[in-house]
Amino acid sequence: MLAILAPGQGAQTPGFLGPWLDDPAARDQLSELSEVAGIDLAHYGTEADAETIRSTDIAQPLLVAAGLVAGRALLADAPAPDVVAGHSVGEITAAGLVGVLSPTDAMAFVAVRGRGMAEASAARPTSMMAVVGGKPDEVLAAIEAAGLTPANNNGPGQIVAAGTVEELAVLSENPPARARLIPLSVAGAFHTVHMQPAVAQLDALAGSLATAAPTTRLLSNADGTVVADGAEFLRRLVAQVGNPVRWDLCLTTLADLGVTGVLELPPAGTLTGIAKRNLKGVALFNLNTPDQLADARAFVAEHAGVTA
Repeated sequence: MLAILAPGQGAQTPGFLGPWLDDPAARDQLSELSEVAGIDLAHYGTEADAETIRSTDIAQPLLVAAGLVAGRALLADAPAPDVVAGHSVGEITAAGLVGVLSPTDAMAFVAVRGRGMAEASAARPTSMMAVVGGKPDEVLAAIEAAGLTPANNNGPGQIVAAGTVEELAVLSENPPARARLIPLSVAGAFHTVHMQPAVAQLDALAGSLATAAPTTRLLSNADGTVVADGAEFLRRLVAQVGNPVRWDLCLTTLADLGVTGVLELPPAGTLTGIAKRNLKGVALFNLNTPDQLADARAFVAEHAGVTA
């Protein structure tokens, strides 16, 4: 049983799209998506520096475009995956891959999402901090005591706290036992109440987007469940901007389904790293460049097939 995963913000690196643009079909697709996004995705994916592509309004469309381009190339000549999931903005990539949204509508959605989240982040100094290690109940208690939100629960041993810089300072001064605190290079408290202005913008957009039922199992960040209705998944995409990412529950669902292989779309490595720690014995594949496509298709063929 094969799972295809799409990474979230922070996975991007300078130049990571470059190798894909050797393919004329990829260039054409990226050009179309750039028109929808209102930014030159080829430029940002090949020439821009790390600081530039860290900006939320650039990083998010860039990540979704990369996943859609690589996913099209991979699955054009490969069996369908048995389950698809994305982390945070990667949920939009997943929705585009399985037909809930068309690729252009997925790009229209993420462009508004990225701009809206950037604007919301500018309203007040907020950020995020990874809490690595510690006992889960003690970690959550320390996050709550500081007035923060556990914005990403990525499985045992990794929870990301988000809130104001003052609240993060309180957590730094009162860390949970046996835990390491790692400030994240993001200018916003994503997946918290601070993102509600972006939720309102996406809610206004959602009514103009057509949806369809996903072509395979599609997991939701809200609770890790399989969502079979396209309109419901879009509703969840809108709300998720202000709600915590429960990747831990997505991992539980992948384990319960009996997934044997996990392939991560580019820029790959983050989610397979989490899977390595939490899905013992599952085969992993990081797809980052088109010269890996033949091996990736063989990996898909080996593991895909249980779609009922």
